[in-house]
Amino acid sequence: MLEVDQIYHLACPASPPHYQYNPIKTIKTSTEGTLNMLGLAKRVQARMLLTSTSEVYGDPEVHPQKETYWGNVNPIGPRACYDEGKRVAETMMYAYHNQGNVDVRVARIFNTFGPRMHPNDGRVVSNFIIQALQGKDITIYGTGKQTRSFQFVDDLVEGLIRLMNGNYTLPVNIGNPDEYTVKDFAILIKELTSSNSSISILPATKDDPRQRKPDITTAKEQIGWEPRIPVREGLKKTIEYFSKELKESGEIIPTGPDASRPHNKQITRIRV
Repeated sequence: MLEVDQIYHLACPASPPHYQYNPIKTIKTSTEGTLNMLGLAKRVQARMLLTSTSEVYGDPEVHPQKETYWGNVNPIGPRACYDEGKRVAETMMYAYHNQGNVDVRVARIFNTFGPRMHPNDGRVVSNFIIQALQGKDITIYGTGKQTRSFQFVDDLVEGLIRLMNGNYTLPVNIGNPDEYTVKDFAILIKELTSSNSSISILPATKDDPRQRKPDITTAKEQIGWEPRIPVREGLKKTIEYFSKELKESGEIIPTGPDASRPHNKQITRIRV
């Protein structure tokens, strides 16, 4: 029999253009994939951690978002395959916990960035940095007044390990409450990259959340965690990484907001 003590279930595309490309597979990953892992956890008596998401809160009407907030999600919108998939995955976790005595942990991850991000990820951090480094327009979808909170990947990893090895079984927000409007974040990227890029305002995407900020009281009190790396410091490391990628690969064209097939290799590069 397979010997497993802990299962970290991280599977699922998290980039909107990628998970919207094949919504059925996205839903299956969060449902069938989670069922498979829970079945394994039950058989081998392993502890299982699900990486859920701040998207379970949808377009929140409560700010900042606490774990007790049930969310405001469009169940048939373009983001539903991801949002509702993660919501039902959480339901499965606690069904197995309550009925099958499976030891579970649930992390609700907020926006995360860092080196080794895919240049064609299609989300704010990678797109803004790639555009700024190449002197291209930084594209904002919507007014730019919508807010996001960004955490560095090292803080996320520490949070997941602490949650897995702690005794708290209810969902925990893992994110940095340092909140920015998307426009202010674009200006910060311009500053850190010393870029002359212009900021271009384009039509908003459907069901794009208006605000996002975690309440991390539970993480502080239950697992002794809070982010340690300031956003600026993390961005400098990420910018350095993407600068090296551009030098090695030439031009990179970031992914737009429309559904786009994810690729194993960094695509749309032009040798110069």
